[in-house]
This record gives sequence, structure tokens and C-alpha cells, in this order.
Amino acid sequence: MSELRGRAHCYGDNVNTDVIIPARYLTTSDVDELAAHCMEDIDPEFVRKVHPGDMMVGGENFGCGSSREHAPLALKGAGVSCVIAKSFARIFFRNAINTGLPALVCPDAAAAIGDGDELSVNLAEGRIEDATTGRTYRSEPFPEFLRQVIAAGGLVAYTKARLGAT
Repeated sequence: MSELRGRAHCYGDNVNTDVIIPARYLTTSDVDELAAHCMEDIDPEFVRKVHPGDMMVGGENFGCGSSREHAPLALKGAGVSCVIAKSFARIFFRNAINTGLPALVCPDAAAAIGDGDELSVNLAEGRIEDATTGRTYRSEPFPEFLRQVIAAGGLVAYTKARLGAT
């Protein structure tokens, strides 16, 4: 789970949780239903363009807005394997990790990566490679514990597995 590969889907600053999953769909926690409406208000073609493993690239304050976990669940359900941004709203960052969606802070990568670029991300090393441009970027590596949480599918799944092992 440390190596991720996919195409970049780029968006700007202040992508809020209501843009990621519009509030009118918050009557469900069904990941498939949330995924079907992911990003539809700013990019109606998003769910048709995204493929499993693709990555979201954002600007400043990605995931601002409400504290609901629906936003990272919708992204993950749509096939997004990782979000790279200049910065994250704190609650979105925690919800992303808690639901098993890696969120990498890397301003240089977020500013330079283009829509559709082919990316490779190594969470253990904090390395982001853009195969389209040949450039490599560095973010803070994910510690082993967080990689285990992400690999398990999130904090709840990780905790259940740990409790079952004891």
C-alpha cells in the first residue's frame, strides 16, 4: 500500500466538503451512492473521468467546510487513492486518514502537477513522482502506524483488526 499510481485530477484553492459531496446527498452513508455524486457541482464529468487509483490535486485549504466524513468517503468511493494539496483543512485531513484516504501536503507538487499527469506516490518515503514531466517532489513521509491505518481501510477497520488479533 505504500506505492500508489494514477492520473491527477486538479482543482484549485478552497475546495470545500459541499463541493466534494453536495449536502443534498448526505442522507446516506452508502459509499457507492456518495461516489456517484462526487464533485458533480464543479465537475459533472468527474465520476466518468476518474479511475481506481487516480489522485486528487488541490490548492490551499483543501476540504474546508463541515466536519463530515462523507467527503473523503465519496472521494475514496469514486476511486481516488490519494489527495495531494498545498494545505488541508485540519478536520478534512483527520477524516481522510480516519477513513483510509492518504492526504499529502506538498505545495510544490500541488502547484506544478497538471490535470491528467501520471503520478506515482510512495507514502513511506514521501515521494511524489510526476511521470508526465519527470519531476519528483517530497512530502512528509507517512509513519508506519498511519500506513497501517490506511492499508486497513481506516481507523475503525484497523482497530477492529487489532482487537481481533488480541
